[in-house]
Amino acid sequence: MNRSDLIAAAAQRSGLTPQAVDQALSALQSVVTESLVKGDKVTIPGFVSFEAVQRSAREGRNPSTGEKMHIPARTAVKISAGQALKRAVSGA
Repeated sequence: MNRSDLIAAAAQRSGLTPQAVDQALSALQSVVTESLVKGDKVTIPGFVSFEAVQRSAREGRNPSTGEKMHIPARTAVKISAGQALKRAVSGA
């Protein structure tokens, strides 16, 4: 499902216009991004949580050549599914 499909499906289920759903989706994306940049965790209970995590520097290998290389420290985004979503997907 791409963004257009998501907007159309959400508009149909909610009774909102596709433009309103698109604006809401864009606003959600902006709020989540801004919160993660500030270092805050964002949780939608039962559905998903987003968290910025620090990855330490480490030694890796180039898969093509096998040559050792340095992988620098960085900030990454950790996304975790909530319990309700996990149960729905697993059929439990």
